[in-house]
Amino acid sequence: MIDPSQPAHRVPQPFAHLNAPNAPLYRRVLRAFTQAKERFIVHLRPEDVAAELRTDSDDQLAQALEKLTEWGNLRADADTGRVASVEDFHRKRFLFQLTAAGQAAEQAVAFYEEAIGRRGTLQSVALGDIAEQLRSLSALADQDDPDPAKTHLLLLSLAERFASLADNAQAFMASLRRAIDFSDGDVEGFIAYKERLIDYINRFIADLANSGARIATLLTELEAGDHEKLLRLAARREAADAVPEGADAADAYRRAEAAALSSWQNRWRGLKDWFVSRGTDRPSQARLLRQAAVTAIKQLIDAVGLINERRSGRSDRSADFRTLARWFAEAPDGAAAHRLWRAAFGLSSARHLTVTAETVTAWQEGVAPNTPWHAAPPVRISPQLRRTGSYERRGKPNRVQDRSQARAFLLERTEREAEETAKARAMLRTDGPTLLSELDVLDPRAFRLFLALLGDALATRLPGDTEVKTVTGDGSMEVRLSLVPDGGHVEIRTEDGTLTGPEHLIEIIDLMAA
Repeated sequence: MIDPSQPAHRVPQPFAHLNAPNAPLYRRVLRAFTQAKERFIVHLRPEDVAAELRTDSDDQLAQALEKLTEWGNLRADADTGRVASVEDFHRKRFLFQLTAAGQAAEQAVAFYEEAIGRRGTLQSVALGDIAEQLRSLSALADQDDPDPAKTHLLLLSLAERFASLADNAQAFMASLRRAIDFSDGDVEGFIAYKERLIDYINRFIADLANSGARIATLLTELEAGDHEKLLRLAARREAADAVPEGADAADAYRRAEAAALSSWQNRWRGLKDWFVSRGTDRPSQARLLRQAAVTAIKQLIDAVGLINERRSGRSDRSADFRTLARWFAEAPDGAAAHRLWRAAFGLSSARHLTVTAETVTAWQEGVAPNTPWHAAPPVRISPQLRRTGSYERRGKPNRVQDRSQARAFLLERTEREAEETAKARAMLRTDGPTLLSELDVLDPRAFRLFLALLGDALATRLPGDTEVKTVTGDGSMEVRLSLVPDGGHVEIRTEDGTLTGPEHLIEIIDLMAA
């Protein structure tokens, strides 16, 4: 137990209970002390705390009070008010009360919890109250000798109402941005909530447009009169309670009055900026709030529309192609992939399309892949087909040609090219970062693949970068390239010639190896 006769030399740790293992109990105990102090009850005995918590006064509560006293949240004083015997006198009894550090910590925690959980409101009623208070101030400004007490109380009420309106509106818009994130699973509840929220914002926008214009007019009329007179009356009344400093009490009063007047002028400026615009480049906060509210309504409507689209299962071309690509990736073999291709695109071999023997001969002579279309051998067709759009040949139709050998030839060629490409990938694959100068002699196919990989990496690198990592367009290989400082130039020998360039570290990973 705590011995109050021993001085406490420990530095207070009023927030230590928040991270303690029994934090919920500590929070309940301190909240009981805070509520008791609001009822002007300063000291509590352990049984009083137990009654507040509606629990028994057991060892756990006693240990909690002891720890809170140790941390500096509570102060323990000897309880001698109910000593009826010598045994009671020697038994340690304590009265507990909140310390200044404990009370400050509770206020800080309460403020934090309120700020975190605050949703804010759009106070249409506050707009009417502000307009009514401005009318009363206008009536006082028209008097030759306004009542200082009424003026001060009206200004205090106006400042309090305006601060509440501005703070709540800011908190509401912040919470609204979080509410637009419709990650919750209750779609029906979400849509119903959004509809009520949109109606709520619409009503406030209408009230803000009407009351805001009326408030702006009243502020302009007050400034056209002598509103400074009212501010000086409030400042003079506040300065009346100024504590004199030193021998010159009049000087202390003047300083207090000047500080109070400056504070009231700043509040008035904030009130005016909230409702009165200063040109198109400096709109009022009320106008900005209306714009933000309208934007929020659009976002809410878009969010509801997106939910409806997701619920209806709406698809688009990009989603269809992604699904088709997944089906191709999951195809068990090439034949299944070809069947899927024909089913998806309806493309089959064109048995009716033939070319002349001259065209076939021209193609077989060899045409480079980079040959422009206007320089390539033409496909010659019948003049009759060109003139009429149809070609009818008299007599017996030609037999359907058997193209199975041509298909077998194309299949064999495709498989051979795929095999050569796989060998080139295996040849280029490195077991880690490798210098370009250490690459072996490359055959033409491996060299062409290497140039393509090197081009992809260099095209991805931004100016000033020394390292780059990229994946080829077909997703089959990953290239990591990094410049070697002061590495000089290297030469890569190939069957077609020698490639020169700055020294790099290159790592090529075959993503299809698995």
